[in-house]
Amino acid sequence: MNSIDTLILEVADPAAARDFYARAFGPDLPLDFRVADAPTEGFRGFHISLTLAQPADVDSLVETALAAGATEIKPVSKSFWGYGGVLRAPDGTIWKVVSSSKRNKGPASRDIESIVLLIGADDITATKQFYVDRGLAIARSFGKKYVEFEPAGGAVTLGLLPRKALAKDAGVPMEGTGSHRLVLVGGDTAATDPDGFVWERARVRS
Repeated sequence: MNSIDTLILEVADPAAARDFYARAFGPDLPLDFRVADAPTEGFRGFHISLTLAQPADVDSLVETALAAGATEIKPVSKSFWGYGGVLRAPDGTIWKVVSSSKRNKGPASRDIESIVLLIGADDITATKQFYVDRGLAIARSFGKKYVEFEPAGGAVTLGLLPRKALAKDAGVPMEGTGSHRLVLVGGDTAATDPDGFVWERARVRS
């Protein structure tokens, strides 16, 4: 369990979700979809970040996501960290589309440089230790403020922030109850982390 191959989004209508993401961000994201009706309300304790090379790339993805049915939480803008905005997909998943660059370097591209799943931990020290014990290597760690793990060849990088800080970053209240509506797929061991995020074993490729 040292890398994330796929993220399963639990949604009411998998076909509609698949169509939305293909139109919003392209067909190649490491996503799968599963029918679920478990109660969920408010902040689900995570968001997914798409990192791109330049502001024009961010604008391109945000434009198609909004056209496909996403709603805007934070409009795209420049910040100390770069350029980006936050969206909510029709299934409720929060997406942050960002670039560390504030200037364009060429024509817009829709190439995604990295995908980062950020989990809002109730106790970041305990959650960090849970993942270290299961083989994830730390790439960066800033005490109880932020942890990022090595992707280890996986399609998605995992990061941790305190729940309150992550909700603020997403532009939503931190309160939330019920299902995360998310399953992480990777490694050869099923597990549930201290914040209730479920891991399933990676699928065996024939």
